Formats: sequence, C-alpha cells, structure tokens
Amino acid sequence: MLLLHKLFYRSYRFATGVEHWFRRRFTTAGIAVAAGLLVSMILGSDVTQTMAFQVFTLLAALLLVALLASLRFRGRFEIERSLPRLGTAGVPLRYRISIRNRTDRPQAGLELIEELADPRPTQAEFIAAEIATRNPPRADLLVRTRWLTISKRSPARTRRIVDKVSACAIPPLRAGSAAGVMVEMLPLRRGVLRFHGVVVARCDPFGLFRSFLRVRLPQTVLILPTRYPLPPQVLPGARRYQPGGVALAGSVGRSEEFMSLRDYRHGDPVRHIHWRSWAKTGRAIVKEFQDEFFVRHALVLDTFTDPTRADNFEEAVSVAASFACTVLTQESLLDLMFVGVQAYCFTVGRGVAHLDQMLEILAAVQLCPEAKFEMLSQKVLDHAASLSGCICVLLAWDEPRRKFVEQLRALGLPLRVVVITDAGEAGQLDPGPLRDEPESLLALETSRVAEGLARL
Repeated sequence: MLLLHKLFYRSYRFATGVEHWFRRRFTTAGIAVAAGLLVSMILGSDVTQTMAFQVFTLLAALLLVALLASLRFRGRFEIERSLPRLGTAGVPLRYRISIRNRTDRPQAGLELIEELADPRPTQAEFIAAEIATRNPPRADLLVRTRWLTISKRSPARTRRIVDKVSACAIPPLRAGSAAGVMVEMLPLRRGVLRFHGVVVARCDPFGLFRSFLRVRLPQTVLILPTRYPLPPQVLPGARRYQPGGVALAGSVGRSEEFMSLRDYRHGDPVRHIHWRSWAKTGRAIVKEFQDEFFVRHALVLDTFTDPTRADNFEEAVSVAASFACTVLTQESLLDLMFVGVQAYCFTVGRGVAHLDQMLEILAAVQLCPEAKFEMLSQKVLDHAASLSGCICVLLAWDEPRRKFVEQLRALGLPLRVVVITDAGEAGQLDPGPLRDEPESLLALETSRVAEGLARL
C-alpha cells in the first residue's frame, strides 16, 4: 500500500511539474498552436484520407522556429525588490521591483515573473492527506489521475499562499538604464510567502514561447490572517486579582503602584531596594507595591482537527484574529491560548505586547491533528482563576469541547463560544451546557463566516 502511495506521489509531482512548465513557457498563442498541433497529428495520421498533415507540418515548423529563436536571448540584469514586512490574506499585496540593464545593448519586449517557493506537499504530507481520506488505493485510480484530487486537498492547497502570479511588462531598457515595475498579487491565505527569485522572460518573434533568465533573489513576507468586520465587542467579566500585579502589564520590569517603604525581607528583589534610604538608616530598605485588579480575557483557539478540514481551521484563525482586533486592550489583557508543539499563552494589552505581534503569531499557527483537545482545556483551566471571561473558537462541538465549556461555566466565567461548522450544519448544533444562554453560542458555516459574525 505504501508503495502505491509513493507511485501516486511521483505521478502527481511529474504531472504538476509538466503543467507548471508548460503554462509558464508557452504564451496563450503558443498553447493554441500546441493544441492545434496535437489535433492535426491525430486527424492527419492517415495521409490518404485527409490533408490535416499539412497543418501539422506548418504548426510544427512554427513551434520549432520559436524554440530555436528563444535560445538567442542573452542578458545581464540587476534586480531589487522592495517588499513590505506584512501583508493580509484577501488584500492585494503591492510592491515595487527595480531592474537595471547591465548589458551594452538595449533590451525590449521583456516580462518579469516572480518565482515563488514550490507549494506542493512533501511525500510525507501527500501520503498523510491520502490516508486521511480513508479510501484504500487502487490500481485503476492511476488512470483516473488520483493526484489531481489530492492536489486540491490540504496540505497541498494550504501551502499555496498565492494562487497565480501574472507576468509584468518591463519598459524598454537602454544600455545601463533602469526602470521600475509595480507588482500586485493577491494572497489567498495566511503564512510566510517565500520568494526564491525573479525571472526575466522574452517571447520569440512569433510570440509563442518564452525564454527565461533567472535572477536569484530570496525574500519573505508574512501574510496575516483575514479579519472580518465585527460590531464593537463589550465583553462581560469583573476585575480579577493578577498575581504580580501590573508587572504583567509593563513591557519592562515591574510597574506596581508604589505604596511605601519597609525593611528588607529575605526574597525581596534586589531592584526594589531603596538605596537612598539604606544610606540614611544603615539598614536595607525596599519599596513596597500594591498589586492591582484588572480585566483579563482569554481567546482560546482550537487547533485539533484532521488535515481534511483545513478550511475550517483557516476560518477559525480568521475569526480569532477578528476578535483580537476588536477587543479593546488599553485597560485590559487578552490572552491567546492554543496548542502547537506545546501549549502556548500569548498576552497583549496594557503595554505587555502589541496587537500586531498577536496577528503575527496567528499567521503561523498550525494544525495539531495528533494531539488531544484536553491538552488545551487543561491549559485554560489552569489560568481560569485570573480570567474575567473567555472567547472560545472551536472546530467541533463534541463531548470533550462541551465538557470544557461546562467546566468554565461552573467556574462562573462569562463565555462566548464560536463553533466553525461545515455547510448546512450550523442549525443542527445542540446548545448543550449553554442551553440556558443560547446567545453565548454562535455556529458559523465556513462559507458564511462574515455574515454570521455581523449578527453579533
């Protein structure tokens, strides 16, 4: 069975590689000529019955001349790309590329094509996605090109941040001159967009085939998750005591409210010693602070599902990012809790960190198909004593997640639970532990997330 999976993967790599090469090298006119060549070859197989072989000869000669003409392309270019540090999924990414002609002859009819990282999955990812379908491989599927169905499923699709990058026309360049080109692409999803280099292309005189000159120019830009517009969110919850006071709310050191001076006690931090008083009295004096109570909410992101439901997970990340951008954190804290390689808790608000940092973290969150939801629930319950409320973005509404919500309610925490469902399942959810507070549960279908969030 493993051998057959590997065979599927090799056929997938070969077929997608040939398709990618063909689409980049041939222009629209070249594809039409190649298609006509194939049709005329089939129809003209019997020269005694049809004259289609003459069309085949003409088209073959055109393609041959185009291929030979492309071999004459020579050039040397200096290219500089000015990328922004961040982009956003669903928002066009615009940047400038400057190109300088380093040859002693003018260059015209050039195109610029970005060369991005290969989005295709590794063999291990491909086999994992195939096994996740729970369909045993069969030899007849080779004829039905099973690689095509896998390539449209995660993780192959989730790795493709930009679906297509169009070629940009470069203005004519005199010897030694430079020109600028504005490039625009639409990121489809969050993640790290990796650039490997830039391709300078030129068509043959017939406009059928492109010849390439590659310039290596590795760079990256982080694509943040999509954010949906939300009404202003006033989250319920009272102030809670925070161990360590507002030391959690200061970006550097401790920043509790100063109360008084007292004698040093074993274990007091050295940085709290009041050196001027020590010099006057001859004994160690430290500054005493008052711990504060303030509002602290948790934003819990569910990362536990199988790779075949990656679209649901992407929507969950976008929903979490939307809440993070809407909840006001000037006078409160917001903890982002999720599980990756381990359980994580990132805090923003009151000077601890900025919203952009939380969005960058959300841009890199990955699925945890092998871990259990209890790992996340235990992390949240351990912090429940300091929380004023909790926003839960879940990928299912099964028994472990219902039990988790029930435990939070038993602790008296105000909740807002968002469940990402497949199409047609939103109205079938049983409120369960939220039966007496149905407004606290929101089921969002993957195709209608923005519409559902607008109802909050």
